[in-house]
Amino acid sequence: MKVVFMGTPDFSVPALRALHAAHEVVAVYCQPPRPAGRGQKPRPCPVQAEAEALGLPVRHPESLRGPQEQARFADLGADVAVVVAYGLILPRAVLEAPARGCLNIHASLLPRWRGAAPIHRAVLAGDAETGVCIMQMEVGLDTGPVLLRQSTPIGPEDTTGDLHDRLAAMGAELICTALERLDTLEPAPQPDVSVTYAAKIDKAEARIDWTLPAAAIDRQLRALSPFPGAWCLAGSERLKLLRSRLAETRAAPGTQAGEVLATDDAHSLHIAAGDGGVIAVTMAQRQGKRPMEISELLRGLRLPPGSRLE
Repeated sequence: MKVVFMGTPDFSVPALRALHAAHEVVAVYCQPPRPAGRGQKPRPCPVQAEAEALGLPVRHPESLRGPQEQARFADLGADVAVVVAYGLILPRAVLEAPARGCLNIHASLLPRWRGAAPIHRAVLAGDAETGVCIMQMEVGLDTGPVLLRQSTPIGPEDTTGDLHDRLAAMGAELICTALERLDTLEPAPQPDVSVTYAAKIDKAEARIDWTLPAAAIDRQLRALSPFPGAWCLAGSERLKLLRSRLAETRAAPGTQAGEVLATDDAHSLHIAAGDGGVIAVTMAQRQGKRPMEISELLRGLRLPPGSRLE
């Protein structure tokens, strides 16, 4: 099939590779290069970098609302467009241009978690599972009928980063299956019940409140890892906590929320939560440093039992 691919971040790259191997990708659309790094030089997004490595033509318009850009898109004569975290709203003229329409790879089990941050929100909410849907796009936000879906459990130590990689690979496989079976698949309209929206993560959500229950803090740490990273203060230093699990032990009566607890486990930092539960942090990141296992981090940062994180 003649495919137009539309995506921007790392999550989209496995699908681009899979489609390039199986079909004719006639154009790749992505967000324009943005200033990045110390020199703030324009840096192409992951999809552009991959497309150029594959020798595919790349387009990155600022908008698709103008008639000239819409005509350029239609002139590609695509059978289908595949959209994966592109970052621009597709007007009706673009949605209707490919002969078989536009298909979206969405990282949730629709209609749960429509919107911008479905993986983060699934972990933050404590969902037991998530997955990928191949959806026929329409003008509404993630409202179109679903062609295929595949689920995966959210493990007790899974982070958003872990699920991101797993779902990206699942989406790449599932979109190829969808294109192979496009003539026989029956689109399933999304039910009107159980609709939830995955709002973009606000940086204000990243500050840890140790007075909350341990389960809520553990979900926050895993949901915001690796980005933006849930954080607290260790003295005057901001510390990001990137991997955790719920400890089997509980804090002794009178222990303060955020207090570091004594433990024989050299591979985790045990911290008391507001309900007496205990968070076992296994990976963290100091300011200006790379992420580290706790055993390595504690060789350079003193956090003795009885000290408090705030």
